[in-house]
Amino acid sequence: MTRTWEITDITDAARARITTARLATAYGVPPLERARLVASLGTQLRLCLAKGGTWRLTLEAGTVSRATPQAGEGVLHAVLTPSPDAAAAGQPPWRVTVPCPEAVPTADADDSVDDPAAPAQALLGADEDTALVLERLTEQEALVDFHREELQQTNQGVVALHAELDAAGRAQREAFAAERKARTEAENARRRLTFLADASAVLTASLDHHEIVRRLPELLVPEYAASVDVWLFEQDGDRPGPAHAAAAVVAARTGRPQYAAAHPGGLPGVDDHPPSALDPQRPLLCIPLPTRQAPLGVVTLSPPGERWDPDDAVMVIELTRRASTAIDHAQRYQHNRDIAETLQRALLTELPAPPGLGLAARYLPATHGLNIGGDWYDAFRQPDGGVIAVVGDVTGHGLRAAVMMSQLRTALRAYAVDGGSPGRLLTRLHTFLHHLQPDLFATAVIARFHPDDPTMTWAAAGHPPPVLRTPDGRVQTLDAKPGAMLGIPLKQEIADHTVPLAPGSTLALYTDGLVERRARGIDPGIARLTEALGSFGAAELEADLEGSADGILRPLLSDSERDDDVCLLLCHLRGTG
Repeated sequence: MTRTWEITDITDAARARITTARLATAYGVPPLERARLVASLGTQLRLCLAKGGTWRLTLEAGTVSRATPQAGEGVLHAVLTPSPDAAAAGQPPWRVTVPCPEAVPTADADDSVDDPAAPAQALLGADEDTALVLERLTEQEALVDFHREELQQTNQGVVALHAELDAAGRAQREAFAAERKARTEAENARRRLTFLADASAVLTASLDHHEIVRRLPELLVPEYAASVDVWLFEQDGDRPGPAHAAAAVVAARTGRPQYAAAHPGGLPGVDDHPPSALDPQRPLLCIPLPTRQAPLGVVTLSPPGERWDPDDAVMVIELTRRASTAIDHAQRYQHNRDIAETLQRALLTELPAPPGLGLAARYLPATHGLNIGGDWYDAFRQPDGGVIAVVGDVTGHGLRAAVMMSQLRTALRAYAVDGGSPGRLLTRLHTFLHHLQPDLFATAVIARFHPDDPTMTWAAAGHPPPVLRTPDGRVQTLDAKPGAMLGIPLKQEIADHTVPLAPGSTLALYTDGLVERRARGIDPGIARLTEALGSFGAAELEADLEGSADGILRPLLSDSERDDDVCLLLCHLRGTG
């Protein structure tokens, strides 16, 4: 079916538009497509009327069309072309094709287009189409509103999610900051504890309080203090004040740390004071050196920066307390050492000068520790003209050992007045010590010389063996079996030993402090003593026995500090010439 209209004015255009809508309805064009077709045609007709001239609208319906995507499908094809005399002659025609899914209408449908009631029906159909379109638009608007609501809710969810993420991020950053702060505080605490332990070990390792006072500033400057001044009170208790800050004097009197500065320090356990008149611009922390009786002095420190860190100040106060303990111990040790050494030297007698026998002795206290007081030597004459030479060592150290040593020496002299051989004298000393001090023991070696006897008699009780140098330069160790230590809970009779003694011979009696070293035993030391004694000539020993004693000590004591007292007694039998 094909229909054609000539359009020259608005009435022709309206009739053509209404007829197109009617035919589209009759041919079963879907309402939405029909509305689009009519609207598009109306727009195009208005453009044609504006240009003027005669225009031709052709509607063609069929089942086969070049424009249809599938063969056999119904279509309605509209073409609007200008007439040759129109102003738009030569312009390309306007074309549009819409599908017609229903069967092609009969001729009655075509006749109904010319029916007088057709325009009204077409208008009603157009209204129906419009209503349908509006209904579709309403549905679309509802769908758009629904999606808009969903989008709004999604946006709100996204905003809430962003807020939660921001809150989580802030919480995470705060947690990281707290963790970093805790890690830093833990590291600083570990650093302070490590420093406190190391510094305490350094301070307590020395028994010289002057050394402790010297080391304390070296440990604190510059990390924990810019300057350190140690004020030790005089032994008589004087408190000289003008040369020290007022806060230091208050610390000495009260025993509490004091802080002198323009602003409060806020340090735990520390009293605040105005700045010192000696140096108003520098904050001062004055810490007493406490002991059980009274403070030993005051340590005055200035901070490494503008002010003290409270934790650093607590650590410095604790280190100062430990330094005070170390100084107190060192002073007590030195006091006891001086007493013991003084007593020891006072109890060591002056050697006699018997005819034909030269004697030289050396006593050296231990270089560190309170290890003095147990070693002793003695030499004296017996009523029959004989000479007793003895070297002994009491177990233990300090004043008690020194007192016990003096008692043994006195007892030995008393027993020797009645005569008796070295073995007999040691046996009596053993009984004496066992009953007098059951918890103390001693070792000793005794040698007896007599001008009318060409032999020497000796005996030892748990003591290192004597070393004898003969006139021809040979050196031997008198290692005959000795008795047990003096004072042990054992009844014993200590035997005498006799050895020939020619003029020019030299006997060395000594304690284990001369020859014994840690981790090396005593035998290598005895060998070194034998070598040292053999290095002297007979003439040198005859002329300078005192110098020979010093010459023996030098090589034996130069390689280490002395952990014990050292006694050496040289007995030289002078030559006849």
